[in-house]
Amino acid sequence: MKGEIIHYTRDALGGILVVDYRKHRVMTFDSVFEQSKIDRRRPHLPVHEYSRAMLLPVAFAQPAHATVLGLGGGVMASALLHLLPECQVHAVELRPRVLEVAREYFSLPHSANLMMTIGDARNALGKAPDGSSDLILADMYNSDRMSPAQAQRQFIRQSSRVLGGSGWLAINYHRTPDINGPLFHQLRAEFAVLLLFKSKTNNTVIFASKRPFEALHTKDPTLVELENRLPIDWRRLMGRVIRLN
Repeated sequence: MKGEIIHYTRDALGGILVVDYRKHRVMTFDSVFEQSKIDRRRPHLPVHEYSRAMLLPVAFAQPAHATVLGLGGGVMASALLHLLPECQVHAVELRPRVLEVAREYFSLPHSANLMMTIGDARNALGKAPDGSSDLILADMYNSDRMSPAQAQRQFIRQSSRVLGGSGWLAINYHRTPDINGPLFHQLRAEFAVLLLFKSKTNNTVIFASKRPFEALHTKDPTLVELENRLPIDWRRLMGRVIRLN
């Protein structure tokens, strides 16, 4: 990996590196894969296309409470807190050292609206009350692969239970799941509408909404207004979303 390594630490699960490029900062776990990437001048701004795409549900329903599973450098939590200052964000991270690095090197804010839980996301989700969150963003990865939890039917059931009646789930997959397989069978059983976004790096973001909604045209004023608050190219991203059912 090119760039300057500005921090390295280890825990029982391996190394955590922070690497600076000209204008970007990256977190990686002893591998070539980038766990998080920020613009150093605007650390609340996600850089990875799939990270940006995961925020698209905000265009349909602005959450009062959001749950982030897998903190990384805190990109999703920081973006949500910047975009929706009144939103309560609960982020769950397995590794305490990752949280320390996110705070020190990725400008994760010390906000009264950010609650952190250190532990297994499945346990945290299982303990969350019914209907207690409006948005769940799941992006759980280790150094070389996605957490298998994200592909399990129990994870979908628990996410559906925790989400309110107009809630949204967004999951980042390293490859597109089988749309005729058990995961999608569970998604269709729990959610009213499913959407898919394929990033240029071949990540697939699956969106699931608890209730039907009106599609947004790419010129909708909502997307223009969101772009003014968080410039991630909302219109272009929305134009690449595919409706699955």
